[in-house]
Amino acid sequence: MKKARWIALLCVIVLVATLFAGCGANNDGRRIIRIGHNQSTTHPTHIGLTAFADYINEQLGDKYKVEVYPSELLGSQTEMVQLTQTGAIDIVIASNSIMETFSSNYSIFNLPFLFSSAEAYHACMDDPAVTDPIFLATEDAGFICVTWLDAGTRNFYTLNTPINTPADLKGLKIRVQQSPTNVKMMELLGGTATPMGFGDVYTALQSAIIDGAENNELALTNNGHGDVCKYYSYDMHQMVPDLVLCNWAFLEGLDASERAIFDEGFKIINTVQRAAWEGAVEEAKNKALNEQGVEFIYPDTAPFQEAVMPLHNEVLAASPALQPIYDMIQAYNAQYAAAE
Repeated sequence: MKKARWIALLCVIVLVATLFAGCGANNDGRRIIRIGHNQSTTHPTHIGLTAFADYINEQLGDKYKVEVYPSELLGSQTEMVQLTQTGAIDIVIASNSIMETFSSNYSIFNLPFLFSSAEAYHACMDDPAVTDPIFLATEDAGFICVTWLDAGTRNFYTLNTPINTPADLKGLKIRVQQSPTNVKMMELLGGTATPMGFGDVYTALQSAIIDGAENNELALTNNGHGDVCKYYSYDMHQMVPDLVLCNWAFLEGLDASERAIFDEGFKIINTVQRAAWEGAVEEAKNKALNEQGVEFIYPDTAPFQEAVMPLHNEVLAASPALQPIYDMIQAYNAQYAAAE
């Protein structure tokens, strides 16, 4: 299996190299900065990246040109992260869920029901004391996280089985992101975890290879999953950020003034994406309900929480260094408790 994964990655590298042959710099000598992500061009992530590209091209257009590649044009998320490690591409947007295969520190943000509310989630992710030990842990691996993006809450959606309790997941094959924590979460909830790349999910749902998946509302509309899945259950089991990862050698090669401009650009991605997120979620819900015929379900989340809480102790026992970060998160949870 490991050999097969490396062969697949090699094929992607060859494809990217072919795509970019002769394109390391513009004809006018400008350095091309390549950004890859797995969302559509209407997604808030792409909107944020476009704002970043416009800003960098305006500020440093005599030296750099930013190009954004959506919809997994440069490979799956995992493949793009690996390509960012090597410098084949410069920046990638990746879900935190896949990052624990690169650094176990990231596993903490994959814990189900880690945050008591969206307000606690945002406060934690905006606090460098919480995030820096995670985001900077992969410098030796060739990249760091330069900012985070809101990906809302992750919930279960299925072809034809409404999910009201964890018992309803029994016997169902549910796509999860490629993360050991996510696989364990599904085991505790009673379902069968089926890890796969995001780009493969629609076909797997359409052909009933899997019975459902878990993601935010935009997956229903932007990616068409609501065309085949007719039940969306707000169990709200995770708030997992998306991450803006940048090749470390590229960042280190910038002079001080350029780095300041790029750092401002990273803030722009965060600000623009998050501003677009809330409206995009409401639009997706309206479309899923009124055009795709998706039924939204609001179950009692307590049984879901109870089933997966042992995973918190398991992750902390495996990585004791995460305990202080976990404690800081609990302090924010107490400050921003969910409304009753």
